[in-house]
Amino acid sequence: MKSEKDSFIFALITLYSSRITRKGFTLLEIMISLAVIGGLLVTLLYTLNYHLSIAERHERVTVASMLAKDKMSETEKNPVETKGEFPEPYSGYRFITGTKESPFPGFSVIYVVVSDGKEEVKLAELIQSPKLK
Repeated sequence: MKSEKDSFIFALITLYSSRITRKGFTLLEIMISLAVIGGLLVTLLYTLNYHLSIAERHERVTVASMLAKDKMSETEKNPVETKGEFPEPYSGYRFITGTKESPFPGFSVIYVVVSDGKEEVKLAELIQSPKLK
């Protein structure tokens, strides 16, 4: 006949072995893993948004630089002060061109400023003064 001590030990062994052989995760483990995954996703989305804004800014500056170089080549041929907007597909970009005296005798500075409202690109170049040519 089994004693109470034997039945108590048998119950403990059964309880312990059932915990060992149980498969699956506890609710706490699942909650911790979801918190870690959520933190990683927030960090990933923030980083992606940040880098997309940098890429957008670089695109605007690149387009403005190319438009400014093109306008500078036009201004070299005819150095007059002008203002205006670029035609489609660059209708959001505005330009200002002009000339001013240089600190160097016999030279003038021609400049071009291209802006899209957020970014601005300025180019300047020394040319021989038209009066001395």
